[in-house]
Formats: sequence, structure tokens, C-alpha cells
Amino acid sequence: MDMWNEQKLFDYLVNCCYSDLVKARKQMSRWDCYSPLTLHRIELKCRSKHFDGLLIEKKKFDALTEKCKDNLDIPIYINSTPSGVFRFNLYNVEPNWQVGYFGKTTQFSNNNKIPKEIAYLNVNDAEIL
Repeated sequence: MDMWNEQKLFDYLVNCCYSDLVKARKQMSRWDCYSPLTLHRIELKCRSKHFDGLLIEKKKFDALTEKCKDNLDIPIYINSTPSGVFRFNLYNVEPNWQVGYFGKTTQFSNNNKIPKEIAYLNVNDAEIL
């Protein structure tokens, strides 16, 4: 599997398992897309390398799970890596939070390192799409 971007991952999900998938209205939303049929509110990540633990930021996790509680949705975190596509139901994981220093942003030119509370979700706990 070559390197995917979020649009390619979105298109893949529409074809494989979410025919009703719609993108978030706001580009900087804390979630990327939504499936009205499954009530899945989804955050997408595309990784250029495969790791057995896929990183999620606590701020992203908290924002997504809180939004889902308010709307009775299911928070879903989907990662593509060169080894496949992995789906996590965030209600079914127990993250081990830790602080690490990472770039302020991942897709922009600001490479300053800042502390972020993160966890690694084990791919063995994911559903493979």
C-alpha cells in the first residue's frame, strides 16, 4: 500500500464500508467525517510508516469523545499505514497517556517542538479494513 492522503483514505472508506460518508463542514474540525447510518464520527490519519502503536493526541481524543457523547455518536479513529487501514472504536480502548515533544503541526512549516499528551493505540486492538 503506497502513501495515502486523507482524500484517498476517505474515498477508500466510501467504497469499502461507509457509502454514506460525509466530510466535516469545517476544515479545522476535531473530526474529519461522519457516517449518519452507523453514527460513526471519524478522525482520519495517514501514516507514511507502519508502527504497531499508532499515535493519538489526548486533545483530539477528548474532543472527539466529548462531541460523540453530546450527539450519541461513536468516536472512530482510522489510520492508514503501508501495512493497511486500521479502525479503532475509541470507546473500546484504554489509552496509556504520556507526554512527548512533537512538532507543533504535522503538515505545515512550523517544526517547533512542544509538549503533547499522547497515547499509542496497538494495531492488534484495531479492526483491519
